[in-house]
Amino acid sequence: MKRALISVSDKTGVVEFAKGLIENDFEIISTGGTYKKLQENGVKVTEIDEVTKFPEILDGRVKTLHPMVHAGLLAKRDNPEHMKTLEKLNIQMIDLVCVNLYPFKETISKDGVTPAQAIEQIDIGGPSMIRSASKNFKSVYVVIDANDYEKVLASIKNDEDNLALRQSLAAKAFRHTAEYDSIIAHYLSDLNGEEFPDVEVLGYDFHQELRYGENSHQKAAFYQSAMPSEYSIASAKQLHGKELSFNNIKDADAALRIVADFDKPCVAALKHMNPCGVGVDDESIYQAWRKAYTADTMSIFGGIVAVNREVTKEIAEEMHKIFLEIVIAPSFTPEALEILESKKNIRLMTLDFTKSQAADKYEYVSVMGGLLVQERDTTVDNLDEFQVVTKKAPTPEEMKALLFGQQVVKHVKSNAIVISTTDKTLGIGAGQMNRIGSVKISIEQEEQAEEHKPLIMASDAFFPMDDCVNYAAEHGITAIIQPGGSIKDQDSIDMADKYGIAMVFTGRRHFKH
Repeated sequence: MKRALISVSDKTGVVEFAKGLIENDFEIISTGGTYKKLQENGVKVTEIDEVTKFPEILDGRVKTLHPMVHAGLLAKRDNPEHMKTLEKLNIQMIDLVCVNLYPFKETISKDGVTPAQAIEQIDIGGPSMIRSASKNFKSVYVVIDANDYEKVLASIKNDEDNLALRQSLAAKAFRHTAEYDSIIAHYLSDLNGEEFPDVEVLGYDFHQELRYGENSHQKAAFYQSAMPSEYSIASAKQLHGKELSFNNIKDADAALRIVADFDKPCVAALKHMNPCGVGVDDESIYQAWRKAYTADTMSIFGGIVAVNREVTKEIAEEMHKIFLEIVIAPSFTPEALEILESKKNIRLMTLDFTKSQAADKYEYVSVMGGLLVQERDTTVDNLDEFQVVTKKAPTPEEMKALLFGQQVVKHVKSNAIVISTTDKTLGIGAGQMNRIGSVKISIEQEEQAEEHKPLIMASDAFFPMDDCVNYAAEHGITAIIQPGGSIKDQDSIDMADKYGIAMVFTGRRHFKH
């Protein structure tokens, strides 16, 4: 008779699985709570200390860490010396291990959990058994997921020598323990204040297979962090529309980053990772929508829109008139949902925008052969840190506009320029190889908008020449905000003074590559 050792924290389906094993001539060994669960449900089961001849000790910290368990798992069935050793020591083989681990991740996700409570949920015996069984997958089934119970039972019932299945289960088991350890490592590193440890271990769970990547010939998938942020596209709930694409996910992520910087009602419209219109209002989300939409009615076509308040019927009626890929918001009124769901291809998603301050602190960017890690740029520049460097100081209205433009420009790909009023972008120049190119693009867009003055210009980095200031002045810009720091700063200041433009230095660059 073969033997299975079952010890699970998540007991979903375990009774049925154990009964299925018994029907296929397995003896069941178990521990603690699992033993009790199986026994209460009429499953014939042997307690672990009857196998080890040693009691569980240290409040259950030591129960399966024993040669009677691990020798039974690790012995090579085709090695005569191994078999002689088992016979000599009266150790029986274990042919299947069904284990899932203490809920460490679930524990640290709860509010108010102390380090001592978290540490008690670090599983030792479980990973050890999983690793032993996985190493000997040629002879042992290792099952860590209730979703695999049926396929394992089918393989056993059919008496298949299913090496491919056992190897696949072993690989899955090692991924499981690796992720488990990565979560623990991150937790302990965070407790110790280690920002950039000597080894970076990351755990990500499969979320969905994508139809393709950035282009149709590229395969792609979406993985969610093992400890997902509540404010992320991975945590959003999709209400309507087909699955997100690779590019949808990147664009939606960029949109969420923008609106996270605004407490007021805000709407951000994006195309290709860059905002094409951002609008805010002191009270009305509808007015914020109107400002974002009218900022660039052409580029928003086929775009992604993030709305940090509930989408109303009034907004939905206007959204319905144009083609949008995604609308993501905290909620939709029933009337708004009915209107937008009549469009087959639009994706509608909800997310708790109140969790924006709990978004991931660090971001990871892959490069060939490596990984870049940095803090996200969550800084909202402070008026008290600004330095007026020109003879003319900004008016209160201009300063309000400069603050708004500065909040938006850091989300635009470098070289980045934003032309705006106090609450609405009018021209955005992004990703040009020289800064004057971005200035010209942004002003060309602004002139098509026909918006009222005053107009300000925000730059994500310093002006290397005075040509940007000169061009801005010739096209009606009244105030400029930039970090400063160029060896030719004085040339730009002098040009601003020549035209009577106010210029403010922030002392902080906001490159976005």
